[in-house]
Amino acid sequence: MDGPPENDICSICHGTFHIPCQANCSHWFCGKCILQVWDHGPAFQPCKCPLCRRQITLLVPSDNLSRQRRAPDDSDVFTKIQRYNGLFGRQTNGLSQKLQDLPFLLRRLLRDITDPQRSLPFFIRARVYLAVKSSMHITVLCIFNFGGGDPTWAVRSSMHNEFILDIC
Repeated sequence: MDGPPENDICSICHGTFHIPCQANCSHWFCGKCILQVWDHGPAFQPCKCPLCRRQITLLVPSDNLSRQRRAPDDSDVFTKIQRYNGLFGRQTNGLSQKLQDLPFLLRRLLRDITDPQRSLPFFIRARVYLAVKSSMHITVLCIFNFGGGDPTWAVRSSMHNEFILDIC
């Protein structure tokens, strides 16, 4: 699912979605609305979903938004979403939280695997994800393009291993 269900509304403002974001509990909200919920709570804690009361540790904007032209005013909302995810997306969650998040993550994973329009193939995303999760920092040394084909990335890890990624 690339966006909220048709004929659905934001449960906070009760209006049509503006910058729809899916929380890790699978509920959809306007980006601005869910950020206002967070602004009215403790600044150093993730907000709770207004519907199911689970902690929201990840906000994922709709994929349709990345394909559309965005209004300049929306960039502030996207910046705040990135900051929110940066603050709370890296927290180590307990086993129960990970099990609760599993259906959401599996749906996203399945969609990413089956969508041929993704900019990065799944296996490259998996390699980058595993590298980040194992605290191995990755530095892109350069991006080059031979003969107008697909770009190739030269990458160095914190272990000083260098490798080339062909982006298809």
